[in-house]
Amino acid sequence: MTDVSHAFAEIKRGAEEILLEDELLEKLKQGKPLKIKAGFDPTAPDLHLGHTVLINKLRQFQQLGHEVIFLIGDFTGLIGDPTGKNVTRKPLSKEDVLANAETYKEQVFKILDPEKTRVEFNSTWMDKLGAAGMLKLAARQTVARMMERDDFKKRYANGQAIAIHEFMYPLVQGWDSVALESDVELGGTDQKFNLLMGRELQKSEGQRPQTVLMMPLLEGLDGVQKMSKSLGNYIGITDAPSEMFGKIMSISDDLMWRYYDLLSFRPLDEIEQFKQQIADGANPRDIKIELAKEIIARFHDNAAADAAHQEFINRFQKGAMPDEMPEHTIATTDGVIAIANLLKEAGLVASTSEAMRMIKQGAAKIEGEKITDNKLQVSAGTTAVYQVGKRKFARVITA
Repeated sequence: MTDVSHAFAEIKRGAEEILLEDELLEKLKQGKPLKIKAGFDPTAPDLHLGHTVLINKLRQFQQLGHEVIFLIGDFTGLIGDPTGKNVTRKPLSKEDVLANAETYKEQVFKILDPEKTRVEFNSTWMDKLGAAGMLKLAARQTVARMMERDDFKKRYANGQAIAIHEFMYPLVQGWDSVALESDVELGGTDQKFNLLMGRELQKSEGQRPQTVLMMPLLEGLDGVQKMSKSLGNYIGITDAPSEMFGKIMSISDDLMWRYYDLLSFRPLDEIEQFKQQIADGANPRDIKIELAKEIIARFHDNAAADAAHQEFINRFQKGAMPDEMPEHTIATTDGVIAIANLLKEAGLVASTSEAMRMIKQGAAKIEGEKITDNKLQVSAGTTAVYQVGKRKFARVITA
């Protein structure tokens, strides 16, 4: 185990909220390895960088000498997590859940040490609980308590259906903490109700309640909405190196620091040095390249990161783009601008309808990468080269 003050500083890095900090500090001071739990429902076969925020935090705990439990929610996946949903989530089949679970294990071991990671499936104890046990678990809470959940409250107020089984999800997640006797549970800020349920159930079972550590939801490439495959603003950890490089280079300079905080394994003092370099006149693009290479090396290897970097240089510094091009500063509304409007205001198309058509044809690009989402929102603080067709280029700064 390492120095407590250093360990606590690392654990707090990027965290949105810790309940309760004093509790966690006291647990760390005891000098014993803690059981650190994070659950993932295998609802899709591939993970993106947003998912890795929690996994990165697990890695920190692992490096500090604690026991990491990667919990695959094969039972809760059959219920369907209602968090943040305005409709009842469609449950997956057992076959889909198990198939996705296998790919999850392969992907997370690009970050976690497989020799030091305990993989658990919550069906192990939930199947044994049986119907009678589930009824007893349901009796632990009231409908009024469940309606305190923000998403349930909103759906009820809007007259949207809430299925009875959805009330079971927080209870099952909480029971996972009882079964594992977890000391700390990690989750996103949208999981607060479920995470605290674990504390309540542990107390009622005579266990020391887990500390809850919530990580923020990582913004996607647009810098506005959370990273999501359905929104098309994601970077998949199985993306090709060149695609991953191009996507990371397209994020705004401000968002780059958010990604450094939540995705980089570099020490905090090294990141502060990068910030100082920019303050002293360094090009933010060079710092962004370092981030891109670090992330690509993690999910591929160093050779792939170097090759993606070289491809980027070849594309942008060896004649693929003109040395001289128009430069525009374009104002955003509420911090964003629709891609079709941006292309029009930059003079690359005559109308937003033409912009939509060029995007559909694959003829519009950001930093050499095809724009695939015609609803893309570009955030303020971004500097990038936009291209339409073979000859129209513009460097755009969004303000």
